[in-house]
Formats: sequence, structure tokens, C-alpha cells
Amino acid sequence: MALKAAEIRAFPALDSAYRKTDAKGLYLEIRPNGAKRWFFKYRVLGSEKRLTLGDWPEVSLAEARDLRDQARREVKEGGDPLHDRKKKKIMARLSADNSFQSVAEDFIAVKFVGNQRAAATIEKARWYLSQLTKPIGGRPVAEIEPSELLSVLKKLERAGKRETAVRTRAFASRVFRHGVAMALCKSDPAALLGDALMSPIVKHHAAILDPVQLGELLKAIDEYGGGAVVKVAMQVLPHVFVRPGELRLATWDEIDWEEAVWRVPAERTKLRRPHSVPLSRQSLALFRDLRLHTGWMDWMFPGERSHKKPMCENAINTALRRMGFDRNTATAHGFRATASTLLNESGLWHPDAIERALAHGHSNAVRGTYARGQHWEERVKMAQWWSDYLDGLKVQALVGPVHQLKSVA
Repeated sequence: MALKAAEIRAFPALDSAYRKTDAKGLYLEIRPNGAKRWFFKYRVLGSEKRLTLGDWPEVSLAEARDLRDQARREVKEGGDPLHDRKKKKIMARLSADNSFQSVAEDFIAVKFVGNQRAAATIEKARWYLSQLTKPIGGRPVAEIEPSELLSVLKKLERAGKRETAVRTRAFASRVFRHGVAMALCKSDPAALLGDALMSPIVKHHAAILDPVQLGELLKAIDEYGGGAVVKVAMQVLPHVFVRPGELRLATWDEIDWEEAVWRVPAERTKLRRPHSVPLSRQSLALFRDLRLHTGWMDWMFPGERSHKKPMCENAINTALRRMGFDRNTATAHGFRATASTLLNESGLWHPDAIERALAHGHSNAVRGTYARGQHWEERVKMAQWWSDYLDGLKVQALVGPVHQLKSVA
């Protein structure tokens, strides 16, 4: 006999659960705690199953009948409502596990951590992920549309962070491609957005290119009254052409005193390739002075507060500011541009030798290998010539146009 809405409230709770049948497989189960839940009973391939439709009174009698009728139609068409519901729950759990955040974390673990990329590179990847975590991190990677990703990137762009927007899009694209490879999504929505973003405004590292001004900077560094470690870092950086990060993370075991070579390990270089730096007499002398201060430590350039950590990444730039050189005049990274420009203008050295000294890559890996061997002797001579040239600038002995200078090799 079909149930009536008015009588459902009166069904009492007993010591054990019992059922009150409505019609066409629908029934209400009353439990000892007083809870009343709707079920739909049906058969598929001879097996009896029951589908939960919800609790009364949240689901009224009329609503329970509508849900029953929907399920009956599905069964009639060959479906299985209970199986489909379980499948949806599984897919929902999988979607949660396959969120953009989780796929990105796996991508970083595989491509960055697993490939032993530099700590700074891994940190940068996580920073790009942080730009996306709040807006789309929890979204299933397979459901993210180009428009919602573009919304995130445009917000960065409107904040004046054009380069961040471009690089974040590139990072997202790599995450989506990782998801495609893992069969977690079917496409890369970020790939469609390249032309939708403004090009970043290129900002070059400030560098002094005038020999006279360079000499003044070098003399000012020699007169720096701050910490000895930072002072030596500023003194040696113009001589060795390395990136500031490669310098501040240097360890004493990388210096070959007999061969006069500094061997920077692959994991700390931008191109993930070992880089050998020929050391001039001046560079060796500076390193020997530094060894008096930090030779017993792991780091060549330890931090001021703790010798167990390397020098702060902003230490050199901060020192330059204290000396009166603003960021539009001189930067730690700018010494590389200074060396590249003046060495090329000298006309004394093969361009490939200069590129190798700066640890720039080659599009052709074979050519890169050849260049390392072919130009080593020239790089050794060039390192000494450059150091002598810098010393000359400090005493204003060589302040004419650089192309008038002669090699001392």
C-alpha cells in the first residue's frame, strides 16, 4: 500500500530497523535512532540491488518518487544506477587526486627534483606554481578551460607583471603536457594562450661599459669598508665572468690550485653543464686572501650571520648601493655584460672563446663540445689579459678605447 506524506512522521523508532513500502521498488527504512532513509530496490541481471535516495524529511515523499522514476528509466534502458553512482564517486576521487596542484607537484618531482636540477630552479618552479595554486590548483586538470587560465594570467599582467604572466603560462603548459603524457588530461589549454598575453618589457642588467667608469667602480670596490667576504666577492666577480649565484655558492673543493682552474659543477650552472673557469694570477691572489677568512668553512663565501649558509644572494648588490652605485648603473650580474662587450670590442679574441668563458650554450651540442676543447688555451690567455686590463683601468693606465689595447699573451 502506497505511503502517505502525513503518516511518515508518525512511524516510530523500534529496537531494530524496519521498512515501510511505497510502490514500484521505493521504500522507507526507519532505524533505531529514528533516522528515516529512502531506498529504491531493483534487479539487474538477476541480482537485487538497492539505491539510496536520501533521508526524510530532506527528501520528501514526492521527491523520492521522482528519483525512483528516474532510476527505473535508467534500469529499463539497460543501466545500473548504483554502479553509475559508484563510478561517479570514483571519478570524483580520481579528479581530486588529479588536480592541477597534484599534477604540477608530480611534474616538479619528476622533471626538476628527479633530474637533480639546481635548488634555485626548483624553487622558481614552485614559485610559478604558487601563482596558480589558489585560482586553479584544486581544479581537476582535465577540466580546466583556456578562459579560466587566461583570467589568472591577465590578472598578473594587469598588475604590471608581464614577464611573470608569460613564464607562468609556460610553466602551466609544461604541467598540462605532463598530464597528457600521464593520461590525466587530453590537451594543453595553456598552449592556446601564447598570443593572448603582452610581451614582457625586456630589462637588461645594468652594466658599466665605459672603461673610465669601470675603473672608478673597481677602485671604489677596493676601498669598500664593509665585510671582507663581500668585498672579495665584488673584487673577484669582474675577473671570472660567472653568474653571481655560481659565485656565492662556491665551495673550496672546486678550486684546483695547481692547475689554476675553478670547476663549477653542472648542478649549479644555468645550462646544467660543468663549467671550468681559468684563473688569472689576480683571481688566484684574491682567492688566497679569501682563504685566510673562510678556508676552514665549506662555503667560500659564507653568510655574515652563519657560516653554515652561503652569502645572501643580494649581498653584492646591497654593497654596490651602499657605495653609491644605483641599480640603473651597476649590478652583480652586469659584470658579465661588461666583460662580454669590452672583450668583443677588443677584437683580440674569438667570439666563441668569449661565449665559452661566459658559459653560454650552443644550439649544436657537438659544436659546444668542440668549443670547450678548441678555445681553452685562448680562454686562459684571455683571462689573464682581462685581469691585467682591469688592473690597468684602476690605475688609469689603460683608459683609451679598448680596441687600441694589445694582448699581453
